[in-house]
Amino acid sequence: MKQLVVFYSRADENYFGGELRYLSTGNTEKIAKMVAEIRGADLFQIEQKVPYAADYNTCIEEAKKDLKENIRPELVSTLESIDGYDEIYIGFPNYWGTMPMAVFTFLEQFDWSGKTIHPFVTHEGSGFGKSMDDLEKVCRGAVFTKGLAISGSSVDHARAKVEGWV
Repeated sequence: MKQLVVFYSRADENYFGGELRYLSTGNTEKIAKMVAEIRGADLFQIEQKVPYAADYNTCIEEAKKDLKENIRPELVSTLESIDGYDEIYIGFPNYWGTMPMAVFTFLEQFDWSGKTIHPFVTHEGSGFGKSMDDLEKVCRGAVFTKGLAISGSSVDHARAKVEGWV
């Protein structure tokens, strides 16, 4: 069976190594592309129809509001099915201790029974937070492998770590 890498990522202004920096490609996207290349997997990006602001501080307030209100943002597109995949890599940045709400929007559409999920997260010190618990609740019936947590500011030098994980 084929493998799939599903990810949510954010470019624009990001917290990066203790400072705000503009990124043309999000950290999670960089890791997702590495994983897809190494595994020969299909790649799907979760994108919100109305993206968060490019400004970091505004973005985190918007993401915090969505989390507090348990909002499921509408997505630009989704997959019709995940039936053709038995192994799925799911990546996202840590937003307020869990997954961005758009990831919940995506995940809640599917039956995860019998799937193997390889989770990965980018962060600046908070690791997975409680996102593994949230993933397990949403993706009932899936088998989870040990996840990979990578500091966003070290992504550009993380290829060996990613190769070792996959």
